[in-house]
Amino acid sequence: MKKIWMISLLTLFLVISSQASSAVPDYAKWGIVAVKATQQKYNADIIDYSHVGRTQIQPGLIEEKFKLWIRDKAGKEFGVIVAVRFDPSTDQVQTIQFTEMNR
Repeated sequence: MKKIWMISLLTLFLVISSQASSAVPDYAKWGIVAVKATQQKYNADIIDYSHVGRTQIQPGLIEEKFKLWIRDKAGKEFGVIVAVRFDPSTDQVQTIQFTEMNR
């Protein structure tokens, strides 16, 4: 009986953890936009990426902010904060701003 209980508990844990890991965060598509725009602007490799946060600028305008660490073709590494502003009702990008750090 104890063995069945342990197997059931383990199965439940695996089901819950697999569902949690398959969930895509709301900011994911804006992260893709930020990465592609950064690669295009700097012609560089993205080494690291993190989501900084979401801010409602005004009704109808949301900003997702990301921190990307990049390596340019000369081998120099530096950080870039990328702010993607968009209309949440249409998902249309309004602006993309880049702020360089440690360059």
